[in-house]
Amino acid sequence: MLADISPLRDHPDFRRLWVGNTVSYIGQQMTAMAVSLQVYAITGSSFYVGLVGLCSLVPLIVFGLYGGAIADVVDRRKLGLITSSALTLLSLALALVAIADLRSVAVLYTIVALQAVFFAMNSPARSSMIPRLLPAAQLPAANALASLASGVGQMAGPMLGGVFVGFWGYQAAYLIDVGAFTASLYAMWRLPAMRPETELAAADAGTKAGAVARRRPSVLEGLRYLGARPNLRTTFVSDLAAMVLAQPRVLFPAVAVLWFGGHSSTVGLLAAAPAVGALLGSVFSGWLGRVNRQGLAVLIAIGSWGAAIAVFGLTRNLWLGLLFLGLAGCADTVSMVFRNTMLQAAAPDDMRGRLQGVFLVVVVGGPRLGDFLAGSAADLFSPTGALVGGGLACILAITLIGLFQRGFARYDARNPIA
Repeated sequence: MLADISPLRDHPDFRRLWVGNTVSYIGQQMTAMAVSLQVYAITGSSFYVGLVGLCSLVPLIVFGLYGGAIADVVDRRKLGLITSSALTLLSLALALVAIADLRSVAVLYTIVALQAVFFAMNSPARSSMIPRLLPAAQLPAANALASLASGVGQMAGPMLGGVFVGFWGYQAAYLIDVGAFTASLYAMWRLPAMRPETELAAADAGTKAGAVARRRPSVLEGLRYLGARPNLRTTFVSDLAAMVLAQPRVLFPAVAVLWFGGHSSTVGLLAAAPAVGALLGSVFSGWLGRVNRQGLAVLIAIGSWGAAIAVFGLTRNLWLGLLFLGLAGCADTVSMVFRNTMLQAAAPDDMRGRLQGVFLVVVVGGPRLGDFLAGSAADLFSPTGALVGGGLACILAITLIGLFQRGFARYDARNPIA
């Protein structure tokens, strides 16, 4: 039942990449917390703190797609090195701004936006490297380990960021982030070259024209490919059903006060519960590698997410509510592991970057749209209506997806078909 660590044990390149990504992700979360605290210290306004998220959201969506297209036509290792180096320099820029005590939110917003640009180009490259480093049978374990690293970063990063800022100032968190990025840079440096497989095949055949033709990054080509592949397309549609229809986080402040008589600490517990559930889902993920009907597993996991959110909407006991939010987080981890595995295993190498770019856009944009929908429903009806209705709508949507996309439910990891 415990997480399968064989990808770390058997493949040194993957091990270094995973360790580097884990360390750098903790640093990124520290920086995100420090930037929010610094903006609030300058402005005293939560509105301006909220704009930090908007400054990163737009570049992530726009450059996530284009970054994936670039990752499919260049050496992914070089792209990872260049973008990681740029992120390191931007963290250093934040540290210099803090040391100089430059109280300008415009400068902070600009740096945050540039960080989002380079992260959006770095993430698809890193994710699309994994199938080149591991056999297909170990991809579920690798994605579970990636989820574990993400959970650790989301829990430890903000906490450490707050501690370091409190004791040594904003520059402490930023400088530690600079150091953390060196782990990612080292891992990238040690990787073998990751030139596109089509380019390698063309070079072997002596056809330079084919290699040159593949060098033009095309977002539209990736979207056309996705539109013609029902199983891969359904991985995104199913995730949107969960994140848009049954997204509870924007309602946590109202729920904490109206249902549980709590304050900010209660909101923190509610926000942390899905992350804890996701982390536990990653820790106890050893069984995921034995599941071959991965499409069916995605449908069940997303249905479970919707059911857990709906039941949470009916609870008035804090600890019971935290339990169901934790179960929702665990279900989300299972869904993420199998969806990402399907993208990596069923897609050809020259499309993996673009699909990972779409994956990034859906993961970033879906919850934001879900926040808007849940907040609007709560104002029109009530928090109970928004949560229960959203959970039931998620269950209905994923049921219809399963009925209309029978091939997705029959997807077998032993014979991956896009």
